[in-house]
Amino acid sequence: MGEPDGIFLARPERLGKGVRLAVKDLFDTAGLTTTYGSAIFADHVPDRSAEAVLRLECSGYANVGKTNLHEFAYGVTSTNPHFGTVPNPAAPGRIAGGSSGGSAAALAGGLADAALGTDSGGSIRIPAACCGVVGFKPSYGLVSLEGCFPLAPSFDHAGPLAQTVSGCVAMMSHLTDNFQPPTIGSLDELEVGVAWVDQAEPLVRMQVAGAASLFARAREVDFPLPRGTGPAFMGEVAAVHRELFAENADLYGDNVRTKVELCLEVTDVELQRSIRAREEYGERCEEAFDGLDLLLTPTLVCVAPALPADDLELREAMIRLTIPFNLLGWPALALPCGPAEDGLPASIQLAGRDDSLVLAAGALLEAALKRGTP
Repeated sequence: MGEPDGIFLARPERLGKGVRLAVKDLFDTAGLTTTYGSAIFADHVPDRSAEAVLRLECSGYANVGKTNLHEFAYGVTSTNPHFGTVPNPAAPGRIAGGSSGGSAAALAGGLADAALGTDSGGSIRIPAACCGVVGFKPSYGLVSLEGCFPLAPSFDHAGPLAQTVSGCVAMMSHLTDNFQPPTIGSLDELEVGVAWVDQAEPLVRMQVAGAASLFARAREVDFPLPRGTGPAFMGEVAAVHRELFAENADLYGDNVRTKVELCLEVTDVELQRSIRAREEYGERCEEAFDGLDLLLTPTLVCVAPALPADDLELREAMIRLTIPFNLLGWPALALPCGPAEDGLPASIQLAGRDDSLVLAAGALLEAALKRGTP
């Protein structure tokens, strides 16, 4: 398969041997250009690689290239004004999703066997859903973000993308210490809450409901969606970008410049109110999750939107069902669950309180979907 333009921003002069790993260009890589998706860092070459990159490279993975992303990881389309739009090999003419669009596209295009991404509001799971691959956002803090440019630090997570759940499990075993997925004999063992299915488009809804039916003990639950938490995220973005933006505003693309300007307008009163709303949301979710092993939802309310796409118009709908688990810090897995609108893949999201359990259940569900039975 030919290599589509827009996926890789930098490639090693010599490719090492091992599992082909695509690395989101938000992670530092020693001796290899690392742009963070920004023109400001177009010539930036770090001296040291990020901890997550080092762990994988020491475990048999070979970096085949730095992947394109939404500028500064702040967007859902991976339409980058400096380095081009990431194509979607699984759905030409559609967005690859963001912000880890290049990582998902490299997998979908057969250019990598595994990929490393980040997720602050859905940035691993959204591209995984758009490109028909698997993406896992671990629990907050489980995977090191040392050497990774921040977006909103208390929302930021690093994690794997792969063709299969087992590919994500393999990466997690190297990205973390003492990671051992539990043994689950059957999906029937799990108490599963099903939520937000009514938010999705008809065929996405049908596929997610069909996947939910593979769990014998699945039931609809009233799981809350967040309200009033946006300024907490925006306040953290403002703190990260305040000085850089003051000195380089003209080097930001229009899309991200607009969002950063809005972030800088957040007042202390708005910020504190939003932080309290986040804390209250966590309490409500813990109560709603009581008695459950997993929560099952659509990953996205739709299939990958068509290009050209306006991130400012799409963002709220695209992160609606993913950002709750960044607010909570809970693990969440996205995996394809069958064709939906326009024949494009729908994606199901499994979330919970235990990373190993989410991944083990995801592997069983993936197998059940392939054979059509639990």
